[in-house]
This record gives sequence, structure tokens and C-alpha cells, in this order.
Amino acid sequence: MSEKDSISMQLVREALLQSCPAAQPVAALLGRAGIDASQLEQPDARVPASAYARLWRLLARRCNDEFFGMDPRGMRSGSLAFLCQSAMAQPTLGAGLDSALTFLGLMFEDLQPALVRQQSLAEIVIGEPREQPRRAFTYFTFWMIVHGVACWLAGRRIPILAIELRCAEPPFCDDYRVMFSENLQFNRPRTRMIIAADHLDVPLKRSPEELQRFLAEAPGNILVKYRDPASLARRIRQDLRQMTPDLWPETDSLARHLCLSASTLRRRLAEEGQTYQGLKDSVRRELAITWLADVDLSFADIAERLGFADSSSFYKAFRKWFGCNPGHYRTLIVQREAED
Repeated sequence: MSEKDSISMQLVREALLQSCPAAQPVAALLGRAGIDASQLEQPDARVPASAYARLWRLLARRCNDEFFGMDPRGMRSGSLAFLCQSAMAQPTLGAGLDSALTFLGLMFEDLQPALVRQQSLAEIVIGEPREQPRRAFTYFTFWMIVHGVACWLAGRRIPILAIELRCAEPPFCDDYRVMFSENLQFNRPRTRMIIAADHLDVPLKRSPEELQRFLAEAPGNILVKYRDPASLARRIRQDLRQMTPDLWPETDSLARHLCLSASTLRRRLAEEGQTYQGLKDSVRRELAITWLADVDLSFADIAERLGFADSSSFYKAFRKWFGCNPGHYRTLIVQREAED
């Protein structure tokens, strides 16, 4: 079973934690979802994404809450349908997200999301009245709903530049990185998702028939369809992150390392909609925004780490990637931390 169409058993336990009391038997419930309860305590076990989706629906009906009882108010059955129907009536993705987040803010007591535009960047920030952060599973379930709906509205995956969370890093993050982004930051002052603002201008043209199909397949379609590909491209990205950019191999060397010919490597990446140069640029972008959050690193240090000849080259590349200079991005990060 590949990572792309499977879910860690850790997430099954997380889903059961809030919605099923410890003394309550869950074997029958898991059986209805097609999950072997005997594997529940096996940390490396995985279940089909379709089975996890069935469990999601069963728990939602059982609790009358599409958010697993993780908020005092929660989301009564039918909330996702209403959210999508309201959002798809808007002209653009930005307006649709505004509508969806406003609805979620009315539904939830402890999670108050808002869409904030910062020139070429946009962030979805979750305001929280509680001093203590929530479980990582709570935040990621929220992001799965919001990001999944956003991708469906746009008709394509919306790349995530970064996700910051107030909580500590859980021991099972690989699935979250596949679903969302490799750039997950924990123990941050606030919880937010950062994307490129130009995605907000995408026009929405979803029909009622498409909505019905989306809801009939949810959340299975969200769990798999809009993931980052857990494939050759992801493996290469992981390998690149283990090295400094100046040590990244050329195409022929990488192909030999993967026991492939250069032409086969290019073909397989093309089948995933990727190129090796595009992957290198993607990792450079992720490293850049990660290192910009460290105010002790100068722009010259970051430029050198990324393999640029000088700071000027780094500035030009960053503006090409994100439409703003690295100083603006760092100001955004530092300003947000100072406000907290």
C-alpha cells in the first residue's frame, strides 16, 4: 500500500481519541470502516485512505459533528455542504475563502480563522482565545477541510508555502507533510497557513452537479486527490533537503543514484507534472522562507546557503518566486510574532 493512498494508523487513533471515550469499544466501528482493530496499537501500520474516509463519515454521523467534537460548538452534519455551497457562489477563490472562513468562525468557538493579504502573500490565520494550544490533529483537520475545499473550488492543488502551528511537533508528521507541505513549523506564536496571494484571484466556476460529486466522495477525495505527490518527486525533494544546494547532483548523477537512465528520470517526473529543475527551485523556495524566519541569519548568509553568488541574485530570485523581496517576507514573520 503506497503512502499516497494510505493513512497512518496514528491518525486513526487521533480521530478516535476525541470522539470515542477510552472505555468505549471501537472494534465494531473500525470493522464497519474496514479497519483491522488489532493493528490499532501498531505504530507503523497503515490503512487505505478509503477506509479512513469511511471512519470519518461514521464518526461524523455518530457525533453529529463533522469536526470530531474537537470544538465546543463543532460542525453539525451538513455544515461542509453549506460551506461549499456558499463559497462556490463567490466570484473568486479569495472571496470563496472569505465566505468559508467566516462561516467556520461562526460555527467554532475556539478557532477563529481569517484571511489576511500581505501584498504578494496571503495567510489564513487562526485566532484562538485559549492560552493553551490545541492538539496537532485538531489544527491539521481544520487545514484539511479548508485547504481541501480551496483546492476543489480552484480545480487544482493550491501550493502551501508554509504552515506554522502553536503546538509541539507530534511524532507522526510524515502524513501531514504529504498532505500539506514539507515546511511545517511547530511551537510558533500563532497558527497559520501561507500561500501565494495570486491564487486568490482564480475565478470559481463550480456547478451544483460538481458539488454533489465532491460531497459524495468527501473526505476521501480531499485525503488523496490534493496531496503533494508521495512519489519520485517527493523522494527527490527529501534527498535534496538532506544536502546543501552546492552539493545537489546534476541530472545524470541523480539518475544513476536512483538506478534510472536520465531519460527515464525526466519521463517519470514529467508524468507527475514535475521537472528536476522545478524540484530544485521548490526546495530552494522552502529553505528560503524557513531561514528567513531566523532573524539571526543575514540575507547574505541565506544567499550563500542557497547557492547564490550574492545577495542581489537571491533578491532577484525571491522576487521572481513570490513577487516581493525577502525583507518584506521577514517583516511579515517578525511583525506577526511581535503582535503575539
